[in-house]
Amino acid sequence: MLRKSLRIMAIVLIMIWTLFPIYWVILMSFKTPIDVTTYPPKFIFKLTLDNWANVLLGKEWTGTHYETVKTDILRYFKNSLIIASGSTALAIFLGLPAAYSLARYKFFRKEDFAFTLLSFRFAPALVVVFGLYSVYQRLRLYDTYIGMIIIHQILLLPFVVWMMRSYFAMIPAEVEQAARVDGYSWWGMFSKITLPLVKPAVAATSVVAFIYSWNEFLYGYVLTGDKVRPVTPSLLGFISYERVLWGQMATAAIVAMIPSVLLSLFIQRYVVAGLSFGAVRG
Repeated sequence: MLRKSLRIMAIVLIMIWTLFPIYWVILMSFKTPIDVTTYPPKFIFKLTLDNWANVLLGKEWTGTHYETVKTDILRYFKNSLIIASGSTALAIFLGLPAAYSLARYKFFRKEDFAFTLLSFRFAPALVVVFGLYSVYQRLRLYDTYIGMIIIHQILLLPFVVWMMRSYFAMIPAEVEQAARVDGYSWWGMFSKITLPLVKPAVAATSVVAFIYSWNEFLYGYVLTGDKVRPVTPSLLGFISYERVLWGQMATAAIVAMIPSVLLSLFIQRYVVAGLSFGAVRG
């Protein structure tokens, strides 16, 4: 009984530790600038929607009426959606055949190739990002969607290949051999037999890859200007030498979290099935 109670207490403490920052950001989005900076912090205060009106509608309360101000958060949101979706689609398109080849075929220095691909994630982004800035300027990839989609492959492609390689390896080779005996071509066997078997794993990998791309900060901050800047680095726009707009920044941060949360909830069963794929083998 004591052991069970301690386990429950540990789970509750971990949840509080994890969720409290999100709870605090939500509170900040409904506070006035005075309430945000008040010490000690206020947990009971008069709610205001000024931050939401400013960020989403471009309306700023002057004390007597709302004035229209420039807001770009929705444009940055659209940029992130295009970049994350394109990056994930390209990583899945390139990563699935590569993962299948590493799982099924033997070729010269296969493991060295797989490790080299994985090593792209080892190098700190700061080591390469400033050199990439110069290259992107020369190739006219700076501040373009295609440039961001390409650079995000450094993050996503190794992850997709290594995740899907383990899933493909769990499928018995005899299933594919039987399909080939029945007259399927390689592509027919891969698309009609193998891929449906790993569909939950593909969904899980795609969701995690999308979230990685959506949350990426450094490449989006250095390799983009105002035109295609993603929503995550755009949060720094609420910081100036004069002031920090904490309430509006908190509101924009909540908006930036919405796609990752909704996508995870919407296909949660696929994520759970994919992450547990092959965990129990009969």
